Amino acid sequence: MDNSIILNDAERICQRVNFDRLNHKTILVTGASGLVGTYFLACLCHLREAGMKLDVHAQVLSDPAGHTLELIRRGGFQIARVNVASHEECSTLPDADIILHSAGYGQPAVFMSNPVATIQVNTTATATLLQKLRPEGAFLFISTSEIYSGLKKTLAHEDDIGSTTPLHPRASYIEGKRCGEAICNAYRSKGVQATSARLALAYGPGTRRQDKRVLNSFIERALCLGRIELLDAGKAVRTYGHVTDAVELLWQAALHGTQPVYNVGGHSTVTIAELARMIGNMIGVPVIFPSTQTEMAGAPEEVRLDLTRVENEFSKTDFVNLETGLQATIDWQRQLYR
Repeated sequence: MDNSIILNDAERICQRVNFDRLNHKTILVTGASGLVGTYFLACLCHLREAGMKLDVHAQVLSDPAGHTLELIRRGGFQIARVNVASHEECSTLPDADIILHSAGYGQPAVFMSNPVATIQVNTTATATLLQKLRPEGAFLFISTSEIYSGLKKTLAHEDDIGSTTPLHPRASYIEGKRCGEAICNAYRSKGVQATSARLALAYGPGTRRQDKRVLNSFIERALCLGRIELLDAGKAVRTYGHVTDAVELLWQAALHGTQPVYNVGGHSTVTIAELARMIGNMIGVPVIFPSTQTEMAGAPEEVRLDLTRVENEFSKTDFVNLETGLQATIDWQRQLYR
């Protein structure tokens, strides 16, 4: 895989954020093989090549994809194959000045099939990692917009919360993230700089093969099958944020945030049907709608975040538009499936 797309994106992110706080510090990135984790590593790789002194530890659950492994090698980072869902294994990770806790299952099909591990990654691992944060350090917990599930409002603000119960089909993910935020706030009340970021639908280059999230699945079907077949009419509404915008805001929240929680997302709002048609047109394949309907259990009808807090605090005014972001994502996946 050619990492130039990711490295160029990382350079642009580094031009927008003040990273001085990282110099001569130890940084731990959990979930380093995921989309967000990979971009964290790419930024750290760029900073190290620019002369910053960094001691970086990348936690992964299994062998990372080749493009992530190349970033780890290029940056001279330490790799830790640790299951953070296990308290014993998580406890072996090093103490750090900056901890970016992005481990977990972001794909609904995966977190719904691993409910116990999903809860543990967001709760016991969060508590264990916070104990590894050095004095005057900063901790970022990657939460999710799914904590707003059941909210009656269309646009979710940080002061809002959803209304789902522990019996919800996605409860392991939703309740795990809510508890993870509560753990961060408990430490924050003791003076620890612990911040939660409610991330929504980040997409872009850097994914692995057979990622089951809708946008990536559509591109895979288009490239590999020559068509996109939907499971339903695609009426659900989603607001996507390009990974460069998301990671820029995550770094800002981690290093310079003043609030306990931030919404992190984008402004590209489309229905699933519109998204499929966009990808189909860009790749040149037909989009097929089913005669019968199949839906993902508990999936929200609409996902939109109020980004006023991050836009105002971090002076964020420009976001990658969906067409530009999709083209970069398609170019990346062409490499994956060539």
